[in-house]
Amino acid sequence: MAKEPKEYSRRDFLKTSGGIAGGFIGGSLLGGLVGFNLNDGEDGVIEEIIDTDEQSQGEEKNTLQEARIFFKNPLDFEVLSAATEKIYPEDDNGPGAIGLGVPFFIDKQLAGNYGSNEKFYMEGPFEEGENPLTNGDLIMLGLRTLNSKSKEDFDENFHDLSEDDQIKLLEDMENDDIEMEYAPASAFFAQLHALTLQGAYADPLYGGNKNMEGWKMKEWPGAQTSYRHLMEEDAPSDLEFEAIEPISLSHNM
Repeated sequence: MAKEPKEYSRRDFLKTSGGIAGGFIGGSLLGGLVGFNLNDGEDGVIEEIIDTDEQSQGEEKNTLQEARIFFKNPLDFEVLSAATEKIYPEDDNGPGAIGLGVPFFIDKQLAGNYGSNEKFYMEGPFEEGENPLTNGDLIMLGLRTLNSKSKEDFDENFHDLSEDDQIKLLEDMENDDIEMEYAPASAFFAQLHALTLQGAYADPLYGGNKNMEGWKMKEWPGAQTSYRHLMEEDAPSDLEFEAIEPISLSHNM
């Protein structure tokens, strides 16, 4: 018997999502997970692996999906997490960016070819004063600019601010009301906004959409190999909606 469809009303601002920054600071979805672009010149690619021992009853096991590769400074990752949660907040419909693992998705994207712009043309010629940034450099610069402005205006790190103050600073970045070196602040916000949505809805194989909760909120079936089990011979054209448990790409490997 077909299950009764659920109705979800997601956040209005997602309907008018900002465009992805183009050119040198643009990029495609899911840029690959190899070819690390490590910042600060330190050795070692994994700074922290979260303990994967059994947790108390009712708690989920952490996995290697929840490990920082690109972000070596915990403060940068805290700012990233808080910013993505404001872009995609938890509500009655389901988890927000943090609950969906979006910060770890972004970390993995920036650690690979996407973050280093390995497949982008970066040789010029450039316009006078133009300083092309990799996607990784843009996000890191934007997060540090955001936190610096937070400390300047409120004497607190961004992730410690009230929700209203966090939203105000993000709006200022989106509207270029905050000065940022080498690139407009709006370019950073557009890139972060796009990565947040990608992390919420991409296949969990890439580190986000934890437990496929993003798909479940959208009633998206995921990487189904076939729908034959739902098909009926001589079925009417006005079939009722059939809710399907989503499947990740990793299930088919």
